[in-house]
Amino acid sequence: MNEEQRAVDELVKELGGYWKPFEMLAALVEEVGELADAMLAFEGVKGKADREKVEEELGDTLFALICIANYYDIDIRGAILKSVSKYRARDG
Repeated sequence: MNEEQRAVDELVKELGGYWKPFEMLAALVEEVGELADAMLAFEGVKGKADREKVEEELGDTLFALICIANYYDIDIRGAILKSVSKYRARDG
């Protein structure tokens, strides 16, 4: 488990433990929606926001993803590196 995953794991355990898988998925979807709102505002499409709000929502989305990775004991760095490799081979 990398440093980021360990930090999330410690906090989640302090707060009572991991949610059920579909509860975590719902939280991820909620965070992606909030990221979309922040991006729309930042781009001037809907409201007005700043880069910090986009950064906050990206962090919240990553947190939700890391919770899912931790629950399933998946190394998130390994997962992203596999995806980069896949896209490089497919689209490169």
